[in-house]
Amino acid sequence: MVNDAETFGIDPAGGHAERVLALGYAPARAAPGIAAAFALDATLAKLALGTRDPMVAQLRLTWWHEALRALGGGVPPAQPILQTLAIAGADGTMLAAMSDGWEHLLAPPSPEDMSIFAVARGQLFEIAARLAGARDAVADAGQGWALADLAQATADPTVARIAAGMAEPLLKLAAGQRWSGEGRFLGALVHIARADLAGTHPVGAPRRVARLAWHRMTGR
Repeated sequence: MVNDAETFGIDPAGGHAERVLALGYAPARAAPGIAAAFALDATLAKLALGTRDPMVAQLRLTWWHEALRALGGGVPPAQPILQTLAIAGADGTMLAAMSDGWEHLLAPPSPEDMSIFAVARGQLFEIAARLAGARDAVADAGQGWALADLAQATADPTVARIAAGMAEPLLKLAAGQRWSGEGRFLGALVHIARADLAGTHPVGAPRRVARLAWHRMTGR
């Protein structure tokens, strides 16, 4: 994902070495659009969690929302993420909903806010599955991944604890299915998220990498 980070100005894998591996499992024909979708998510996360002034974050999220809603309706702005998503034919309405989800984290979120966030951000997996031509059930996977990642990224220990607790049963359900060849990159992200929450082995540990290799071969 080094080249993607240079292209989009942000790392689609969020600096997570195993996510680089997982996203590499995506079908080659769909890889640029999928990388752009994850780069968008990383951008929205940075705005929502890394901007000190909530009003500034709100304005920037609104800009993205409007730009995403306009995809397919003309020439996109000279912004690499938007241009790549437009070329890939990604659904702008679904992408815009992701920014709506992040808005629920601009103030200290309640469990209800986190549920709304999970559903909205979790559409990233539906978008990626469509681009890849995968027909796997991805709702639990997307929501669980969204919450597990939030648990790792937030500086608020209460939010982290609640998000992790909400994520675990969703990820367990998602990991129980057999993923198609086209969807195995998303299944791999599920297994990575479960390993991150467990915290038993560090990222890149042989046991974790071997688990991903097994998933790539079997879909389990």
